[in-house]
Amino acid sequence: MTTGQPESPTDADLEWCYDAVHGVSRTFSITIDRLEEPMARHICVGYLLCRIADTIEDAGHIPPDVQTELLTRYDRLLDPDADSSVSAFMDDVEPWIPDERTQDWTVVAETPRVLRTFESFEEEPREIMREPVRELVDGMAMFTDRYASEGGLRLQTIEELEEYCWYAAGTVGTLITGLVARGTSQERADEMRGNARSFALLLQLVNIAKDVDDDYREENNVYLPAEWLAAENVDVESVTDEDHHGGVTNVIKRVTSRAEHYLDDAHRYLEVVPEHHGNRLSAWAIPYLLAVGTLRELRERPEDVVREGDVKVSRAEVFALLQQFEDGVSRSRLDELRAKMSEQPLHQ
Repeated sequence: MTTGQPESPTDADLEWCYDAVHGVSRTFSITIDRLEEPMARHICVGYLLCRIADTIEDAGHIPPDVQTELLTRYDRLLDPDADSSVSAFMDDVEPWIPDERTQDWTVVAETPRVLRTFESFEEEPREIMREPVRELVDGMAMFTDRYASEGGLRLQTIEELEEYCWYAAGTVGTLITGLVARGTSQERADEMRGNARSFALLLQLVNIAKDVDDDYREENNVYLPAEWLAAENVDVESVTDEDHHGGVTNVIKRVTSRAEHYLDDAHRYLEVVPEHHGNRLSAWAIPYLLAVGTLRELRERPEDVVREGDVKVSRAEVFALLQQFEDGVSRSRLDELRAKMSEQPLHQ
C-alpha cells in the first residue's frame, strides 16, 4: 500500500480519531473512554478502519456493484503487498460522499488520516489488526456482491444471518481479542478466542433485532431471515408494513432468543479478559450489560421495534450503569448486575 500522503501522522491525527469515534458510535465511545494507552489508540483506530467499510456497505444510495468494487479497492489499501494508493481510492469514493455529510461519511472522507495513523503503530499491533479488518472488508464485499441484483441485503436463513454477523462483528471481536490477549497465558488466550465469537454475535444480533425499521428504510437491508418471515407469511419487502407488524414481531422474538443463547459464553469472555496494555474490564462489561438490558426491553416490548422504530435502554439506565463502574467493578459483581438488568432497569 502507498498512502500518497507525504506528511507524517501527528498527535492531531490521533485526537481526530478519538473525536470521530465519539461521533459515530455511542457504545464504542464508552469503550474507548474506559481504555488506557496504548489499547485505547489501537481499538479506536481499528474500529474506524472497520467503520469505513461498514459505511460503504450500508450506503443505500450506492449501487451494490459499486459498493463491492469500493470495498475491494479498500481491502487493497490494507494489503501491505498491494500496489494501491489512498489517493486513487479517494478518487473512486468521493463522488459517493453525500454533500451533507453524516459523521460516518466524514470518517470515510478522512480515510487517508485514519490509515496514516494506523501505519504509525508498531508492527505487532498493526499486524494483529490487519487480518481481521481485511476479513471484515472481504466479507462485506462478498455480501454486497451476493445480493447485487436485490439492491440490498436480503438474508435467507439464520445460518446466513450469523455468517453476516461474523463478518460485521466477529472479525472485530477477533481484532480486540488479538490485542488484549498479548502476553497472557496460552490457556487464557485460548478461552478468550473460544468465546469471542459469542460475545460479538450477542451484540450484533441485539442490534439487528432492535433496528429492523432503520435497516430497511435507510439502508434497504433486511437482516431478519427470510425463512422465518415466510413462516409468518411476511414478504421481505413488507417488514415495515403495518399489516405485518404481528408477524415481524414474532421474528424479532426469535432473533432475540437466538441472541440470548450467546449470553453465557459472552459472560465467560469477560471473566477471563486480562487488564493489561491499557485494557480494562469495564470497556467490555458495559456494552455487554447494555446488551443484557436491551434484550430485556426486546422481550418485554418487541412490538415497539415495528411500531416506534427502535427499542433501547433509557438514558437513566445507561447513566446508572456508568456510575457502577466509576470506582471499578470486580468480576464477581458481573453476575449480580446481569441478573438485575435481565429483570428490571438498573436505576429502578
